[in-house]
Amino acid sequence: MTGTPPRLDGILETAVYVDDMEAAHGFYSGVLGLTRMVSGDRLYAYDAGPAQTLLVFHRGHTGEDVETPGGVVPGHDTAGPSHFAFRTGRDALDDWRMYLKATGVDIISEVDWPAGGHSLYFHDPDGNVLEIAAPPLWPNFGAQFEAGQGLAGAV
Repeated sequence: MTGTPPRLDGILETAVYVDDMEAAHGFYSGVLGLTRMVSGDRLYAYDAGPAQTLLVFHRGHTGEDVETPGGVVPGHDTAGPSHFAFRTGRDALDDWRMYLKATGVDIISEVDWPAGGHSLYFHDPDGNVLEIAAPPLWPNFGAQFEAGQGLAGAV
């Protein structure tokens, strides 16, 4: 089959790799307020919004394929820090600045984007670079999100 690819509905999972699972849980649940949905030896899964899951993998423990009753999950792993971003409204950025400071999380950078959006950057306990971004930033993350329409307005 050639031609136009079938439709994708978005990114379901974003993964980050950590060395200390309990420190990661303290950060992602305790500091960022994400609800842990799955807890295992090699991964934690957090609710990151409607139909969005943050997977926190135990670095060095996911390189081998995993047999499940439903099939084989291919092995994967990474070294060094990674990056991902949460989205929020511009009106929440000051609250995030104050909240991160109050919880002892240092903002390592702030960026004003050419499209008009703004990002706050900080580290998790393993040195991964996290971002909280307010629109407009990308062509698909613009005014409809600032107007409070979120995913419903983008579909």
